[in-house]
Amino acid sequence: MDAWRIEHDLLGDKQVPSDAYYGVQTVRAMENFVVSNIPISRFPFFIQALAYIKKATALANLEYRIL
Repeated sequence: MDAWRIEHDLLGDKQVPSDAYYGVQTVRAMENFVVSNIPISRFPFFIQALAYIKKATALANLEYRIL
């Protein structure tokens, strides 16, 4: 199995890790918006807070039948 897959977008071809659950747009964003070399996985409480916010938003949209 190859370590990379080639994905295409309007800007051209880009290598994406073959086991990645993301695509070419995410690879470009990671290259263009490097703030630090610390991965988000080092902040589990931040990830949990984002999940709570997404859940609350989904419940509010359901309650008010917005979506």
